[in-house]
Amino acid sequence: MCALSQTPRVLTLCEACERNKGPILAVLASELAGCRRVLEIGSGTGQHAVYFTAHLPHLDWQPSELPANLPELAARIRAEGGANLRAPFALDVRTGPWPAGRVDAVFSANTLHIMSSGEVGDFFRGAGAVLADPGVLCVYGPFSYQGQHTSASNAQFDAYLRQRDPASGVRDFAALDRLARAAGLTLAADHPMPANNRTLVWRRPAPRQLA
Repeated sequence: MCALSQTPRVLTLCEACERNKGPILAVLASELAGCRRVLEIGSGTGQHAVYFTAHLPHLDWQPSELPANLPELAARIRAEGGANLRAPFALDVRTGPWPAGRVDAVFSANTLHIMSSGEVGDFFRGAGAVLADPGVLCVYGPFSYQGQHTSASNAQFDAYLRQRDPASGVRDFAALDRLARAAGLTLAADHPMPANNRTLVWRRPAPRQLA
């Protein structure tokens, strides 16, 4: 969850995004080194998209958001986006096919815990459908392992989410990995991140060349 404030341009500022963008960039710089076109799901305020594209100029970044949140995202992209940051489009993971075409990578931060379990399934199926061969899926956020939270703060956050919306909550890694494998993806990395978060990376291998 983000504590929000207003910038002098009256653009919403997510303080959590400001704190985590550096550590996430360090992971993406390595994991997306061979990628070009990236689709971001749930771009929020657009802070990540602006920051990552400024530091990773080889990427062609496509942000997206739910229709209701699109105007705010578009305002930041217009004000701060560079040449390799595309205008955002509306995307609801429940509605397919996604309007992205084929992409080298899909990235999403702090979204799976605010989705329902059905929407999480839609997320992985949609990502699998748009990823090229090879392709990479990077997901940042809090996760549990074998039904256990990694910290007391994550357990409290999970309780807060489920009280607000019983369909949401911190997702267990094993359930996500099953969905990823069903979409043709294999776990490649599980990066520890600050504040009890992780960045999970799944990959789809390139097709085998016939001898």
